[in-house]
Amino acid sequence: MNSDKRLTTTGSTAKGPQAAELWPLVHAERAALAADLAGLTDEQWATPSWCEGLSVREVLAHLTAGASLTSLRWLAGVIRCRFDFDKQVAMRLAEQLGASPAETLARFARVVESTTKPLLPVIAMLGEAVVHAEDIRGPLGLRNASPIGTLTLVAEYYQGSDQVVAARRRIAGLRLAATDGPFATGSGPLASGTTLALIMATTGRMAYCDELEGDGVEILRGRHAMR
Repeated sequence: MNSDKRLTTTGSTAKGPQAAELWPLVHAERAALAADLAGLTDEQWATPSWCEGLSVREVLAHLTAGASLTSLRWLAGVIRCRFDFDKQVAMRLAEQLGASPAETLARFARVVESTTKPLLPVIAMLGEAVVHAEDIRGPLGLRNASPIGTLTLVAEYYQGSDQVVAARRRIAGLRLAATDGPFATGSGPLASGTTLALIMATTGRMAYCDELEGDGVEILRGRHAMR
């Protein structure tokens, strides 16, 4: 599963914040999600997420897996699954699901402050934390309270990258503009809305197009199947 579903460790540069600055943001997003999920019923845990085919519990297990995989273990899993990346993701998710929702949450709580990651930059881990948290919160009616600075960093990452999900290709030829923060990118037909709605639509969650305005929204909606 992806979110559609290079960084060093010192100082900021013109290319953006560095890993040492990003990890605390990742940890804050994970901690906020863990707190939001502490009181869920078994029925709520089984709620279908915005990540197609997965329950909110399964998406949380996927986040745990991502925070538990070293690059070496990730590569070993890819080889074991004969380079079937979806199979690798499903295998790792199953490893972290646990026997009950309480165990799923406990496993996630243990990796809240992890800096372990597969072959991805830290900004991608922040993107995963934000997007998959919304995959969980949205169907449960829980409100995202991420700082606008964090959301802007994630939006800027996805607008320039197809590394984890076909985000850059999905918004090609469009202008995106946030109504609640400084994020803006591209040229062409406009899609405007909150930074979070732009992130989610950019990463393939087309329900969030309902929260956007502009001539570019229908074009964006028509690209939902890109991977």
